[in-house]
Amino acid sequence: MDWLTIREFFLDLFKFVIVIVLVLVLMIYVVSVTQVVGDSMSPTLKDGEVLLLNKIQYRFGKVKRGDIIAFSYADTKYLIKRVIGLPGDVIEIKDNQVYINGNLYEESYLKENVDSEDFQLSSLGYQTVPEGYYFVLGDNRDNSLDSRSIGLVSEKDILGKIALRFWPITNFKLF
Repeated sequence: MDWLTIREFFLDLFKFVIVIVLVLVLMIYVVSVTQVVGDSMSPTLKDGEVLLLNKIQYRFGKVKRGDIIAFSYADTKYLIKRVIGLPGDVIEIKDNQVYINGNLYEESYLKENVDSEDFQLSSLGYQTVPEGYYFVLGDNRDNSLDSRSIGLVSEKDILGKIALRFWPITNFKLF
């Protein structure tokens, strides 16, 4: 081997290491791939679908009503739910309908014949959603571990926003 060949080898190795480091930084701080486990977000998200989680979204923007988020929860790795209540909101579920600040909240993404128990935010000990917290629900209200049972989600526990579903490819969708 001559010096030129060795130099080219190390140059290629250096490029390869740089690419690996960039991919790792992206996967740790910017985006990650996640998979839906369970049916709590059905019919919007189904068990086994693969999603891209945007981890940087909320460093520059605010959480919005209707966003589908992933957040840390107790002994599980994370949960995926839809944001319904923002700080300052009064939340109530009555006759299978969600009311925010006394107004009916339209939810076209729910399956028909949703059957959920009546709920008031006061049952969690709050009159309104406090600053820095969010009220989340699963789209499958009959079978979802969400704010009705686990309480409000702290802003610091939010891992990111679901950006897109890319598997199966036939169900590709941007959120």
